[in-house]
Amino acid sequence: MSEPQVPNADNFAALAAEAAEAIKRAADVADVQIALILGSGWSSGADQLGSPLARIALETLPGFSKPVVAGHGGDAIIADVGEGQRAIIYTGRTHFYEGRGADAVAHSVRTAAALGARTLIVTNGCGSLNRYWGPGTVVLLRDHINLTGATPLHGATFIDLSEAYSRRLRDIAHRVDADLPEGVYAQFHGPAYETPAEVRMAGIMGADLVGMSTTLEVVAARAAHMEVLGLSLATNLAAGVQDTPLDHAEVIAAGQAAAPRLAALLSGIVTAIVADAAELEL
Repeated sequence: MSEPQVPNADNFAALAAEAAEAIKRAADVADVQIALILGSGWSSGADQLGSPLARIALETLPGFSKPVVAGHGGDAIIADVGEGQRAIIYTGRTHFYEGRGADAVAHSVRTAAALGARTLIVTNGCGSLNRYWGPGTVVLLRDHINLTGATPLHGATFIDLSEAYSRRLRDIAHRVDADLPEGVYAQFHGPAYETPAEVRMAGIMGADLVGMSTTLEVVAARAAHMEVLGLSLATNLAAGVQDTPLDHAEVIAAGQAAAPRLAALLSGIVTAIVADAAELEL
């Protein structure tokens, strides 16, 4: 009887390096400095983040699959974001509930790291446990709770998550919008929405928001020594807080309604991060 195969971290690193090389060739760039993953409601602002250098269908890149969730895009955009810096912008993501595993979820982050990115901006649409943070509210993430039971790490890989979400980047975001609240995001496995009891449990654990993405990407980013900024768009109140049934259509509708503000906010934050990096180099 053969021994079960254990996933090899080197294999996933090699796949990310292969994808990075394919992106370099397609976009004719040597590297990028910033990566963005645009979740539900956020992808409509992708074209405002800089001057596009290339747009690549994700499924054509090694290790990537076409995003399957309504409201997500399917491209990786390489853009000039000013001051000699470039960004890779993923307009969609692989979700853990698709059944491809944590490594497929983390592949976009590992590819960005292989391209040279040291900053990750990760976004999502989520349910809010706070009645005052209704649909359309943007919340800065200051911490998370991973309730998936999974990790993109392999073996005895110990990383410090005491500051998973960079205080420096949150300060920059507050300079762009001083009214942004900060909260804790809990990721459930999905794709079923959380029950009222699960939402209450998450609240007791300290969560302000619940969703089905982000935390595995952040763990992979921190393992790659990337600084992370997290932004959540409340698309609905969570089960037990909201009195009506949950529906993905309301997630899409809330994202469309908030699109102009999200685009302006994200563009302002990227511009501020780039300017801050340029000042540090002087």
